[in-house]
Amino acid sequence: MSVQNPKYAIARWSVVGMEGMWSKMFDPPTESPVTPELLAPTNPVPEVMAAAGYQNPPATPHTVQRDLLHGLKMPTWDGKKQLFFMTFADNDNPAAKQGTYPGPTIRIPRGVVYHAETSAKGPPPHTIHWHGIEPTPMNDGVGHCSMELGQYTYQWQPNFIGFYFYHCHRNTMQHFEFGLFGAMLIEPPDAYFATQVLGVDTAPIGHCRDGKRRTAANLADFPQFPGFNGNLLTDPDPWTGDPQLKFPSDPHAMTVPYDVEALWVLDDRDSVWSDLAPNARQTYPQHGIKPGINDNFHGHAGALAQPGDFFAFNDFNPDYWFVTGIPVPALKGGTGTIVANAEIPPELNSGVSGTQIPINAQVGQTILVRCLDAAYNSLRVTFPVNVVIIAWDGRALGQPPFGFNEAYLVPAGTTIHMSTARRFDALIRVNAPFTGYAVAEFINTRSQIPGESEEVLMTCRIPINIGGTPQQAPTFTAFGRLLDPLGLPLAGASITVNPKSQGGSAPVAVVSDAGGNFQVPGLINSSYEITPSLAGFSFAPASRIITVNDQNVKAQNFSASAAVGTVSVAPSRTSPQPPGLPGGITFSADVQGGSGPFEYQFWLVNGADKTLMRDFAANPKWNWDTLVSAAGSFTIEVHVRQVGATLASAEKTASIDFALAGQPPTFTPNSYNIQEALDALRIEVGLKNPTNAELARYDVAPLLNGIAKPDGKIDLADVLEILRMAVGLAPL
Repeated sequence: MSVQNPKYAIARWSVVGMEGMWSKMFDPPTESPVTPELLAPTNPVPEVMAAAGYQNPPATPHTVQRDLLHGLKMPTWDGKKQLFFMTFADNDNPAAKQGTYPGPTIRIPRGVVYHAETSAKGPPPHTIHWHGIEPTPMNDGVGHCSMELGQYTYQWQPNFIGFYFYHCHRNTMQHFEFGLFGAMLIEPPDAYFATQVLGVDTAPIGHCRDGKRRTAANLADFPQFPGFNGNLLTDPDPWTGDPQLKFPSDPHAMTVPYDVEALWVLDDRDSVWSDLAPNARQTYPQHGIKPGINDNFHGHAGALAQPGDFFAFNDFNPDYWFVTGIPVPALKGGTGTIVANAEIPPELNSGVSGTQIPINAQVGQTILVRCLDAAYNSLRVTFPVNVVIIAWDGRALGQPPFGFNEAYLVPAGTTIHMSTARRFDALIRVNAPFTGYAVAEFINTRSQIPGESEEVLMTCRIPINIGGTPQQAPTFTAFGRLLDPLGLPLAGASITVNPKSQGGSAPVAVVSDAGGNFQVPGLINSSYEITPSLAGFSFAPASRIITVNDQNVKAQNFSASAAVGTVSVAPSRTSPQPPGLPGGITFSADVQGGSGPFEYQFWLVNGADKTLMRDFAANPKWNWDTLVSAAGSFTIEVHVRQVGATLASAEKTASIDFALAGQPPTFTPNSYNIQEALDALRIEVGLKNPTNAELARYDVAPLLNGIAKPDGKIDLADVLEILRMAVGLAPL
C-alpha cells in the first residue's frame, strides 16, 4: 500500500462553488473581535527591551506587537533572483518595523499572561498560530477553526519551558513557505523579572536571578552537565533574596544552566513559487469537465495552461536554502558552508545578546543547540560530537510528572531525522578542543519511499569551533552616495542598516560625508535594508535591500527630494487693494502632498528689495498690515519645509503678485472698535509703546475730508477720533 497505490480509494468532493475550502479564499470575512475574558498582561519583555534601548516603549504595556503580512524582496546569494518573503513586523521595534526573515524571536517567561496585538495587512485573512502552545480555541490562531483576523489581541499563558514557534495558519502552505514565521522560546519564570529587579549587570537580559541562562531538562543520567537542578516542579522555592523574585515553587526545578545558545532555523525556498506569487490565482487549478475530479493542475483558472505558469502546493522544488536567515551558498545537489561567526542581534532576539548560529565556544562550556525544521522537506542532522537530546517539540524529555520518556545520547556521527515543524533541543559539552561542522541534509520528501534511497537536495555545513581561536566571519562594506534635489552631494544624512534576516550583523547607523558618500563596514554574509533619512527630505528609493555574499556591495545610491508637496499661496482679498486697509491682507499657504508637519516663512519683495516678514513657524498664514506700506507692486513669497529641516535645498516655494493702488480708505463710523480706542489711550498716556502697525493704525488726526493726515504721533486728538468712530459717530 502506498500513496501511488492506496488500499482504499476515497471519492473526491466536487469543489464547484466551494473552491475556498481546499485552495484559497478570496475576499473572505475578517474579524476584529474583543478578546474573550481579557486579563491584564504581565509579560515584562517589552519593558525590559525598551529600558535597554532595543525597542521603543511599548504602545500597550506588557504587550508584544506582531503585524503581518509585510512583503519583502531580498536578492539571492548568487544574485540571480529576488526572493519574495512574507514577514512579521513589530511596530514598537525600529529594527523590525518593516519585517524580518524569520520573524523576530519571541521570548516569554513561563507563567505570565501573554498578550500580542496583531493587525493583518495585505490580502486577507490571516492568523497567528502559536505552535505547540495550548491556548483557548479563540486564541489558537488556526484558520477556519478559531477566527481569521483583521485586528486582535491574542491572550494565553505558557506553562512549559521550551522551544516553540509562531506562524500564520491561513493559507499555511504558502504563507509558511514564504517566511511568515518566527521562533518562540519559553524561558524560566524569573527570566526578565530578574533583570528588572537586580539590574542588567547582575542578571543580563534573559538570565535568571542566579545570573545564568537556563532551560528545562531532566539530566539525572547525564552528570557531565553541571548545575542541573533536580528538584520537583512542586518543590518550594528556596530563594532568600529579594522577595520580588520569590515564587510559590522553585522556578529552576528541572532546569540546567547553559553558557552558549545556538538557534538553527533550517529553511528552503522554491524560487518559482516566489516568481509566481504576485498572481494569487495561480494557486488555482483550471477546472476540468468534472471539477474536483479531472482539474488541470498545470494551468490556472481563467487562462490556458502554459508551461511554468502555475505552482501547485504539491509541486515544491526548492533551490535556495537558509539557516536562521543566513543564505547557504550552494546549488541544488551541492554543499554549502555558512559563515563561521554570526549572532542574532538582541533587537531581533527579545533583548538577549550572544545567541549564535555557527557555534564558537570554550572547552567545558555547556552549549544548547535549538533546531527547527522550517523547511518543506525533511532533514537529516548529524553532529560531529556527542550530543544529548533534552527536548522535542517544546517539551523536556523525562520531566515529571511525564515520565514515559527521557533525555538520550546521540553519539557523534549519528543522524537525527526531522520533518517539517519539528524541533529539538540538544546539549553539547566537550573536554578537548574541537573544530568541525554539523551537517544538515535537506531530503526530498517525495523520495522517502521505503526501500529506495533518499534524494539529498542540498547539504549545509554549520561551523562548530570549541576551544580553538574564535572563528571570525569575513566582513564586507556597503558603499553608496546621496544627492540633494539639485544633484549636489548631500552631507549629514543618517543611513541606518538593519538586518533583514536574524543571522545578519547588528543594526548600525552612519552619516554621509561632505561628498554625500557613506560606507557601512562590518557586514557578514546576509541580507540588509539600507535606509537614508534627513529632516526635510524624502529619498528615492526609500530604502534598498542588499544581500552580501563574499564581496563589498557598491553603488547603493539615493536621490533626495524635498519632503514637501506642491505649494501654493492665496490672499484673503483680490489684487489690487488700496494701502492703509484696516485689518490688512492675509496670505495663506497650502501644501498638497509631501510628509508633514511643515513650517512656513514669508517674504515681501518690492523690486530689488526682499524683506523677511516672518521666519519659519507652524502657522501657514501671514497678515500683511498695509497701513505701513505705500502704493506699489509687490510679490509675496512663501518658503515651506518639513519641521526640523535646516537646509535650503529642503525648501519649496510659491509666490503671488499683489498690488496696492488708489487712495487709502476713508474713515467712517464703526471703522474702529472700543478695544482699539483703549489701546490708543494707553499709548497716549504712556502705558504702552506702539508698534509700527499700531502707529500707522492709530495716528489718524487730523482728518481732512475723512482721510487721515498723520502727524507722527498718537495724542489725545487721535484717541478722541478713534473713540467717536468706535461708538458709531463720524470723525470730526
